[in-house]
Amino acid sequence: MTEFYRHLRSQPIKAEALREAQLAMIHKQILVKNCQLRATQGAIDINQATKVTNADFSHPKFWAGFTIIGSPW
Repeated sequence: MTEFYRHLRSQPIKAEALREAQLAMIHKQILVKNCQLRATQGAIDINQATKVTNADFSHPKFWAGFTIIGSPW
């Protein structure tokens, strides 16, 4: 979602911002590595309690469920 909102600042169309965020996940530009969520604009420390040290979000189960409801503008 952070990637979606980052793209929404530069894309006037919500559907295009969502598409860009999904493509970033498909191309492995967003991932969890060493307890950090790493995206195109930096990294965010995640809670150690999650016990997720490495994760690949390119699988559709992570990004396919997001849809735009209402006006795409």
